[in-house]
Amino acid sequence: QVQLQESGPGLVKPSQTLSLTCTVSGGSITTNYYYWSWIRQPPGKGLEWMGAIAYSGSTYYSPSLKSRTSISRDTSKNQFTLQLSSVTPEDTAVYYCARLKRLPPSDSDYGAAIRGQGTQVTVSS
Repeated sequence: QVQLQESGPGLVKPSQTLSLTCTVSGGSITTNYYYWSWIRQPPGKGLEWMGAIAYSGSTYYSPSLKSRTSISRDTSKNQFTLQLSSVTPEDTAVYYCARLKRLPPSDSDYGAAIRGQGTQVTVSS
């Protein structure tokens, strides 16, 4: 059974870079044909797909976040990492890592995805 677990700081200062790691167990991040994604949910809002790294290592980003987002992986540790630069309080959200089957995800794709439990990140000075 595949499980995902997010880790990283819960508080980030404005203008800094947010960095989160997702550790995957029960399956390999190089397995065809999944997209290992980062999703977030700001308070009172819906889920927002941020980007993904595919089984092949290719990366895909939401156009609205592309200039600030970088996703990488460490296959030896079966982990993938999110970096979001120049954060503002509007980046405050619960951040999830997830395994998706297609991009961009639809609402039903979110429901079918395997996700971590999520981690709260607050951007504040």
